[in-house]
Amino acid sequence: MLNGIKIGNRSVGSEHEPFVIAEMSGNHNQSLERALMIVDAAGKAGADALKLQTYTADTLTIPGVGRIEDKSSLWYGNTLHELYQKAYTPWEWHAALFERARTHGMIPFSTPFDETAVDFLEDLGASVYKIASFENTDWKLLQKVASTKKPVIMSTGATSLADLAESVRVLRDAGCKDLVLLKCTSSYPAEPFESNILTIPHMREMFKCEVGLSDHTAGCGVAVASIALGATVIEKHFTLDRDEGGVDAAFSLEPAEFHNLKVESKRAWQGLGEVMYETGEKESKSLIFKRSIFVVQDVPAGQLFTAENVRVIRPGDGLKPKHLSEVLGRKATKDIKRGTPMTWEMLR
Repeated sequence: MLNGIKIGNRSVGSEHEPFVIAEMSGNHNQSLERALMIVDAAGKAGADALKLQTYTADTLTIPGVGRIEDKSSLWYGNTLHELYQKAYTPWEWHAALFERARTHGMIPFSTPFDETAVDFLEDLGASVYKIASFENTDWKLLQKVASTKKPVIMSTGATSLADLAESVRVLRDAGCKDLVLLKCTSSYPAEPFESNILTIPHMREMFKCEVGLSDHTAGCGVAVASIALGATVIEKHFTLDRDEGGVDAAFSLEPAEFHNLKVESKRAWQGLGEVMYETGEKESKSLIFKRSIFVVQDVPAGQLFTAENVRVIRPGDGLKPKHLSEVLGRKATKDIKRGTPMTWEMLR
């Protein structure tokens, strides 16, 4: 049984409501003003944490390589360098964004994409680190992040089980004690049928750590469903308005949608409860709507109980309906008024 972990001032685990992360990514469209507005909106929508991405186009790739040829891609025709130049969050914005997030009670953190980004985020007081799916086999980066001794959240998209097992071992060997793995489908946007969230309990059992979902599907249905499978962390991309565009806008939630995710994920978690077949305290008040055996005509002592003077009706104050055959044909032990719930003491 996992006991959960601490991320900043928040306890994360099955005993606590889901930890819901708003991912800004590149939806600021290279405007600091818009980025700050996104932080404010995420805070008002109820996000527990705000996540950035810390890289530059030059720390990820070089110009002229890796042109995106998939015509169905949101980013078709761009080279990787061109895409990341549009999407990156300037490092000089990070301090202001972290501070603004904290004013809303959110935990600010980021995904570093190289070792220099880890050093930079350490200086900003990051309390947790995220490893992106496409970096989760970069052992040097994993070792650098783990060496901070901070909790690590790692997405598992585009990764085999064997590679994932190696990456988890690398993190733990390098000092990571508190790990969250996020089931992730690295397509943008993803379709619900690609999500395979039944992997979540298997992953939790295999790696003995907290598990959640990094979700690129539309809406919040898949994310809410994941709670029932044991997800304790949910990450969704966040934007002010999809119609205003942005590199990730097509698979991002708007503020009202994100608020709905926060509310419904908490309800899903509350609904888990425990294995229980007994009537709860509040539910017991509904027993009035159950059926039971009642005397429906006045019956003098010694008279037989028949289908005319005994019926199965609401409320549930008398003998259970299954006993009707044991009642019919027996005699009353005393005078019984119409509307009396049947008891064994009335029978002889």
